[in-house]
Amino acid sequence: MGGKRLALAMMMACAGVAIAPPLSHARTAPAQVVKIDKARIDAALQAMVADGRAAGTSALIWQDGREVYFGAAGMADSAAKRPMRRDAIVQIYSMTKPVTGVALMQLWEAGKFRLDDPLAKYLPEYADMRVYAGKDAAGRPQTVAAARPISVRDIMRHTAGFAYGAGPTPAHDAYVAADPLALTIPLSEASRRLATVPLLYQPGAQWEYSIAVDVQAALVEKLSGERFADYVRANILQPLGMADTAWRQPDARLARFAAMNVKKEGKLVQQSAAEAQTLNFRDHALTPGGFGLASTLDDYSRFARMLLGKGELDGVRILKSSTVQLMATDQLDPAITERAWLPSKGAVGFGFDFAVRKSPPQSPEENRGATGEYFWDGAASTLFWVDPANKLTAVFFVQTMPYDGTLHRDFRAAVYGPDYRGPAGD
Repeated sequence: MGGKRLALAMMMACAGVAIAPPLSHARTAPAQVVKIDKARIDAALQAMVADGRAAGTSALIWQDGREVYFGAAGMADSAAKRPMRRDAIVQIYSMTKPVTGVALMQLWEAGKFRLDDPLAKYLPEYADMRVYAGKDAAGRPQTVAAARPISVRDIMRHTAGFAYGAGPTPAHDAYVAADPLALTIPLSEASRRLATVPLLYQPGAQWEYSIAVDVQAALVEKLSGERFADYVRANILQPLGMADTAWRQPDARLARFAAMNVKKEGKLVQQSAAEAQTLNFRDHALTPGGFGLASTLDDYSRFARMLLGKGELDGVRILKSSTVQLMATDQLDPAITERAWLPSKGAVGFGFDFAVRKSPPQSPEENRGATGEYFWDGAASTLFWVDPANKLTAVFFVQTMPYDGTLHRDFRAAVYGPDYRGPAGD
């Protein structure tokens, strides 16, 4: 269990009123043309390995409908002296979340729910939520009734008020005690356990990264009548040809898994093969919506290219164009000023399971990127983004824990150039 707890703990650390019509932002033509410099990106990947931030790295970039870059450096498995290759399978952790969001929005397109419906309309365990309200004079935790129901929109933009692991309040303690992401329980039980935990704040009041995407997965099961993994496989993975992407990987693929590397006392230490495959969910009841998928560069690139194609890839339509636009539009009302660590991602808002860039980089230290891009990353430092202004998608793979944002900063600078600012924002 040590490996499982470590993996889940790292994943966690990675870690109102219904709003008016979604806030939009301009998708203008790029002020600078992005031309991929293979030598610059190769050097960046190699430097990550040379300075000890990664054991192995790889990246795949598509632009204007064609592959413009693939590169890899270092080892997928240092102990086995196995180089990082294109077909390496990596744990993508929270890059699972956008896949879950696409699944739920397919059901929205089918008319199965409305975004501002109360979550309890479909998952009744959330009907009478309580909110942590501090301690009384004797030090006892106090709660109050939620001022309004949690909406489906809330669970898609991280404004429901849920926790996501240990933390400083009794509500966090209650979350840990409930253990809603225990690998031995199904999603329905995970949802019931979570509903017993007080919210950290009133629904819609703050942005706080949370277990909400696992609630999305439970909602997919309820609305579709299918097991979550089965629904995703039939409606996203198989239609897109993502043959190597799964929660449960067959034995034949295990030799292609990249090892996980954990930084201890300033140095990366490779986990054992058993630890590295803890989140290969073959023997677990839980199929989470917020983490757990393992994938390859080419597979995840197909998912990203579908999004860039406004819901379609190679003649296969997964979502309507307008639905992708909705997901990639900032959903946070300006009154939601408490946003935890989201501002550390740059000049961004948050859509449905993506961060959304609203303005050009505001400082030399901020990650390079184009206004209108949307992206997310994973606890093991993986990253992807979709850049409509430059007709570009990028997928970056590495297996480094804890999450190291410097890898993303350097990779983005290598893709765009260190001084890139791109199109103006609103």
